[in-house]
Amino acid sequence: MEGAAASSEGLRYAEYARVPTGAGKGQAELDRGLARTMIAVGLGVATVAFAGRYAFHLWKPLEQAITETAKRISTSSLSMYHKGGFEQKMSRREASLILGVSPSAGKAKIRTAHRRIMILNHPDKG
Repeated sequence: MEGAAASSEGLRYAEYARVPTGAGKGQAELDRGLARTMIAVGLGVATVAFAGRYAFHLWKPLEQAITETAKRISTSSLSMYHKGGFEQKMSRREASLILGVSPSAGKAKIRTAHRRIMILNHPDKG
């Protein structure tokens, strides 16, 4: 019985140890595909790294150009309201510049503009 048990056990391991001839090729193809994928990922990471390095080298002069251009643009040209440089006595033209209305605007439009500016500049706002 022992001999029969040993031989049956040996056959059982032999069945698992045997690899069909087609399965070996499949594993080799799988390994090659995995290697190709790893190489592609590595090249992709290297490309992104070199592109980032190139972008950082370009950014320094570009940053200087942007800051110089921003300094050239006057903040008063971006403002909606007229700032300073007034005469001793305020004229209708100056008042309309401050309020942001035309000099020929009616009373209702002037009052609306005045109220808007007063609300914006009131210390109790917010």
